[in-house]
Amino acid sequence: MTFIVPSLAEENHSSPSLSGLLTEKTELHHFLPVTDSPILSFSEKIKSVAPLRLLREVSPHYYLHFYWENRQQEEFILAYGVTEYFTVDSGERFKKSQDFLKNCLKRIIYKSDSATISSTPHLFYSFTFFESPGQSFPIATVFLPTFQIVRQKENYFLIINVLLEKQNNVKSLRQEFFNHLEKSQISKQPKFIAREKPSSLKLPNSVDFISAVKSALHSIAEQSFSKIVLAHALDISSKKNFNVIDSLEHLLEQHSDCHIFSFGNSQGKTFLGASPERLISIRNQKLITDALAGSAPRGKTLEEDEEFARQLLNNEKEKREHQAVSNFIKYSLQQLGLKPECSELKVRQLSNIQHLWTSIYAELPPEIHPLEILARLHPTPAVAGVPTNIAVEQIKEYENFDRGLYAAPIGWIDYEGNCEFIVGIRSALIENNHARLYAGAGIVAGSDPYKELAEIELKFQVLLKALGRISNV
Repeated sequence: MTFIVPSLAEENHSSPSLSGLLTEKTELHHFLPVTDSPILSFSEKIKSVAPLRLLREVSPHYYLHFYWENRQQEEFILAYGVTEYFTVDSGERFKKSQDFLKNCLKRIIYKSDSATISSTPHLFYSFTFFESPGQSFPIATVFLPTFQIVRQKENYFLIINVLLEKQNNVKSLRQEFFNHLEKSQISKQPKFIAREKPSSLKLPNSVDFISAVKSALHSIAEQSFSKIVLAHALDISSKKNFNVIDSLEHLLEQHSDCHIFSFGNSQGKTFLGASPERLISIRNQKLITDALAGSAPRGKTLEEDEEFARQLLNNEKEKREHQAVSNFIKYSLQQLGLKPECSELKVRQLSNIQHLWTSIYAELPPEIHPLEILARLHPTPAVAGVPTNIAVEQIKEYENFDRGLYAAPIGWIDYEGNCEFIVGIRSALIENNHARLYAGAGIVAGSDPYKELAEIELKFQVLLKALGRISNV
């Protein structure tokens, strides 16, 4: 049971009046089990916020954070601090995460003057690609933040979540937020110099990758499987620590057509990237997911660009790869009793690459939970292969590194079941002065190992350029 209490927040930065809610505290306990620990969630509309300036200010104080932004859609979410936290280290991670979500939501007492999706409390999730322990992140991580800042078009909201027994902290937490916000607005921002761009990228262990592709093509010819996605990891180091905020700012500038994201854990590791791939989006029981597979480079001229797109739409090898993803998603949704419908096949053009793209839609009955859909869809053939179960096992044999959060779901769910999850591709794991970059390529009959390596090199450039920014202050 979720309680929604009318907001009594005052204008400017004064503390919201809590008297109406707190005088009802005894009555609320009649509705909440004694063993539960109720959570107060306060939401208010605020003035505009620059999320990365704020994250730069608060990151020394809060390691755990979630950030994502899509400038084309004029939206962002920044969450930090921990009110509730949950991890899974083995077995049934989607089910356990779903149970944790339900437990949190039934304890929330929600106080707002604008009950929209943007202003509601969200829980934030990361999942690893494989369900195997011993990785940089647990196989599932979920947290309800203390602070959540959301932009949706021209509207900005602050949501503060706090345990009921700590309700007296709300005023001080709110003041802390506005203090950090004020400092972020007046602090001097660094100027940046881009490191010299390498003329070419020579990947270590590229011989191993070529060998793995050739071996996979042999298995495909023997019909062991029809597609496999093989990834490459690139480890780089710097004399100075990599700056997460600088890298995110660069990604925002250069890849506004993607979801720019960052998930930082309590051990000082941050997973970030610019993902073009939406796994699921649910708004008011309407589900949208994307089939994104098959790729071609961007042209140097408009004519060349259009020619590459035309060739992509008529390339049988790329279309087979895309169709495998689309069929898998439709079948998985049908297994849940849904009736998916597809848009026409299009080309989605990103700043440095273009993909075959189909949107898939379905009406979602309330009894189907978003995490049930995630459990069905992850991993899709776009990041694993066909058949998926065989491809996943073969990936473990071919790849000599841990994928971690790479190519896995990252996103949020709110208390009404609205959600959005992306696939963590075009990504890197950063810890101090070390970064591991990830990129992959889909291997099907007719793939050229050297062209697949070139595609991976192209994808690596996105993160190499972002990490190459250095401060000049």
